[in-house]
Amino acid sequence: MRAVITVIGKDMVGILAGVSNICADHKVNIIEVTQSIMQDMFAMIMMVDISGANIPFADLSGELSEFGKKNALSVHIMHEDIFNSMHRI
Repeated sequence: MRAVITVIGKDMVGILAGVSNICADHKVNIIEVTQSIMQDMFAMIMMVDISGANIPFADLSGELSEFGKKNALSVHIMHEDIFNSMHRI
């Protein structure tokens, strides 16, 4: 099962490392990453495989959100199926 993680906020050192460490700690495999820095704003989208995760999805979501709050970032995760449903025309 896959999920999409989005991160948006003011650029600073360690954003990618912080999100990646949370994923690694919980056996979430990062499949693909795209990121951009527009002036001083950081934007990242990650496709991750959550099938081997060692915590429930809601707990992973909470941990990512908490990382975002601590770093003044917007960090969200959603199941790929929900993401795809939301973006169908």
